[in-house]
Amino acid sequence: MKIVIVIPTYNEADNIGRLVDILQQEFLKRPGHDFHTLVVEGNSPDGTA
Repeated sequence: MKIVIVIPTYNEADNIGRLVDILQQEFLKRPGHDFHTLVVEGNSPDGTA
């Protein structure tokens, strides 16, 4: 099964790295699935991208 998680962000520089790390750990617990994460950044002034 292919699963894509879309995460819209704005001013999330302090949080996005941790969230992506947690998702990656969860993906590894579920072999046999094709996981992808798409982070959509809204031109944040805090350096989220």
